[in-house]
Amino acid sequence: MAANMIKVKDLHFKYVGRKAEALQGVNLLIRQGETVLLLGPTGSGKSTLALCLNGLIPQVMGGRMNGRVCIAGLDTLQTPISELTQQVGIVFQDPEAQFVTMTVEDEIAFGLENLRVPPEEMDGHIREALARVGMTRYRRRRVDALSNGEKQRLALATLLAMRPRILVFDEPTANLDPVGTREVFETITQLKRTGRYTIILVEHKLDELMHLVDRVVALTPNGNILTDGPPQAVFREQAEALLEHGVWMPQTALLAHRLRGRGVRLEPFPVTLEQAEQALLQVTRGKNTQYETRNPVLSEAEGTQHETNDPPPAVEVRNLSFSYDGPVVLDDINLRVPQGDFLAIVGANGAGKTTLAMHLIDVLHPPRGSVLLEGSDVTRIPARDLIRRVGYVFQNPEHQFITESVEHELSFGLRLMGLPEAEIAARVGTLLEQFGLSHLARANPFTLSQGEKRRLSVATMLAVGQETLILDEPTFGQDQRNAEALMQMLSELHAAGRTVIMITHDMTLVAEYALHVAVMVEGQLRFHGPTADVFARPELLAQARLTLPPLAELSQRLAAHHPAWGGLLTVDQFLAAFTTAQTMEI
Repeated sequence: MAANMIKVKDLHFKYVGRKAEALQGVNLLIRQGETVLLLGPTGSGKSTLALCLNGLIPQVMGGRMNGRVCIAGLDTLQTPISELTQQVGIVFQDPEAQFVTMTVEDEIAFGLENLRVPPEEMDGHIREALARVGMTRYRRRRVDALSNGEKQRLALATLLAMRPRILVFDEPTANLDPVGTREVFETITQLKRTGRYTIILVEHKLDELMHLVDRVVALTPNGNILTDGPPQAVFREQAEALLEHGVWMPQTALLAHRLRGRGVRLEPFPVTLEQAEQALLQVTRGKNTQYETRNPVLSEAEGTQHETNDPPPAVEVRNLSFSYDGPVVLDDINLRVPQGDFLAIVGANGAGKTTLAMHLIDVLHPPRGSVLLEGSDVTRIPARDLIRRVGYVFQNPEHQFITESVEHELSFGLRLMGLPEAEIAARVGTLLEQFGLSHLARANPFTLSQGEKRRLSVATMLAVGQETLILDEPTFGQDQRNAEALMQMLSELHAAGRTVIMITHDMTLVAEYALHVAVMVEGQLRFHGPTADVFARPELLAQARLTLPPLAELSQRLAAHHPAWGGLLTVDQFLAAFTTAQTMEI
């Protein structure tokens, strides 16, 4: 039996200035060579637990720790961090926060120098690390010339060069486009195959990594363990509890759970696309009744999207080009967004999505006549009026915080509008409750977790009640429950007539909520049209470094057996189709 690499005994930790503990009595054993998926809602202590594994908690980050953490037999309270980093390497969400030099080679060498690796041995460490992440030819490249996905792989290489036995990935794909995400997961797959590493994954893009996972450990909102076991057992037996706590589940497992609620059991319980394909074929095989090839859910949606009498534009972009004193970032963009639309702007990292959005609110000043808001030149709309007409949520929520407390952040725009104090207090109280921020009303916005900051930034935008809403990665850092609640709120606002423009890498969100999609590739608008049409164009997805949502890919696999399965994008569409598909012959 493999030895224990990680032993956590009755671990408690509380950050300075916080009343509640981040971790409350965690007990965990992880054996050598295991790959463990660590799940939990926002604020459950996932990142805190990761930082406990290499001694940064409590040796660097302030707080009170009780209990014991042993890594390969080393007590993290007694062992210097320099020794622990040779056992545990952590890859964080933002790789740039870890970089300190200008070139790839120097970045990897920096860590080795701190460990006093002899110069004659460094070259071997560097070559081996770059080979493991597929970056051998990047050795002389400048760090700032790398793509986001390449930067994430470099961050991993800097750790591999120090030859740790434990690798912790804390949301490593959070800022990556779909293809960049897939590349990181492929790298982790190769590392697992070597058998040299114990791997811990904190992630919510689950469907593409479940083939890697040996165990799932889920934390409760209070920072203790909710469940621990093999993936199929956890998602089959604990689905209700996971969803109640806001824990992300694979789309395939969520579909199986919803089908089970209708009396249909998929066996074995699927957690990967391959398992879901086989299980669905098994339960529908041998039936006789014919099945209508067109899915009525999709037909109705497409009919709505192709209405000929378009409403007037909420936003119109005319021949907009832009560069940051260098390469062209926006290349002759023309885009018309009708009032009441729900538009997703998608594309690779660096395609120009955020730059385009910043022109829509005059943060980046467009040439006169090139950006119109409800028919008015955005450059001629006074700032106070612009704030009342269009709301914007920045990709980095910290960029929009201007006060010293959550409640003041929510009330700031309302006071600019001159509303009575009683109405301001009522609106702020409602928003605090809706977004789960009541207990943080007096907290400084900059001290919140990433998920809490994102919820505050969205709540701040909604406080004013603008007719056009622009959100850059609205669900970033959210657990499943908060993400669904936020998107439901946006759906209700859209149904009430608001125009919603969403910038996202999450193609599942696009499939579930967007009426139309604008696809950007290297600063150009390559497509603007109905959502279903995007997923029917593989060459366009490839150009834009996009991938199909998990259930759309499952739909395509099933369509190879029977065309009736084609064109399904969401859990609800699968459920609607499956009602009929149970009786079809495959």
